[in-house]
Amino acid sequence: MAPLAFAAYRLWAGVAIYAVMFAITRRPLRWSVIKACAPGGVLFAVDVSLAFTAFHTTSIADATIIGSLSAVTIAIGAAIWFGERLHKPDLVFVGASILGVSLVALGSYGSESFSVSGDLAALFSVFSWTAYWMYSKRARANIGALEYMATVMLVSAMVMTVLAPVTGASMAWPARSEWISLFTVALMAGAVGHSLLAWSHQHLEAWFASLILNGQPLVSVTLAWLILGETITPLTAAGGVIVFASIAILVIREGRRHPEDFEGAEPTAPAA
Repeated sequence: MAPLAFAAYRLWAGVAIYAVMFAITRRPLRWSVIKACAPGGVLFAVDVSLAFTAFHTTSIADATIIGSLSAVTIAIGAAIWFGERLHKPDLVFVGASILGVSLVALGSYGSESFSVSGDLAALFSVFSWTAYWMYSKRARANIGALEYMATVMLVSAMVMTVLAPVTGASMAWPARSEWISLFTVALMAGAVGHSLLAWSHQHLEAWFASLILNGQPLVSVTLAWLILGETITPLTAAGGVIVFASIAILVIREGRRHPEDFEGAEPTAPAA
């Protein structure tokens, strides 16, 4: 399936899953909540379109490791919007992360799975994910995680249904085997994964939560090697190590400076 067509049907599958959840729990989804959360749905649709394009056109290693740069942009955004701390010495490790991502792209250049457009889509998704993360952090101050994600799925599904045909993607009805994949992604990554992320916004600072999420590329690259047979060049591996090491050092430095933030800290979500 075309990436945006897959994204559109995956989002509608997510809507169906949330509808069942709301029916079982008898939760109402109020219009005021939908209006407040709708911008998050638009941002999510933009990010999903870029991310799915990156996964479809370039290597899993490139897409996930380049995407890990969002931890840096989120840290900067959190410092500006929410007053979370970003110290000048830490900029050294921010720069190292950027260098590592550059090495990843250079290491995969010329390989069968390399794609300039795919790498660019992954890079642009860093900024779309950052915008979505920042908005979600603010919205979750007064809105429940399930209500927020149900609205995000609904709005993003509608946006993607319009966007996919405009870009030339075929919206042919998926086959039965494709629906299994669609609902699997919608259930695990959507209903479970994104709901847990939305829940975490009221319990962790934005920068720290995004850094924890950077364990994902290590799992993704390993599975891509084992299942899809993607090769990992020494330069790509070196770049990945630099990215992960830089981010890990940032986490450790922050933990040592402010251990109270990691033990018994109150939720820090800003007022809406």
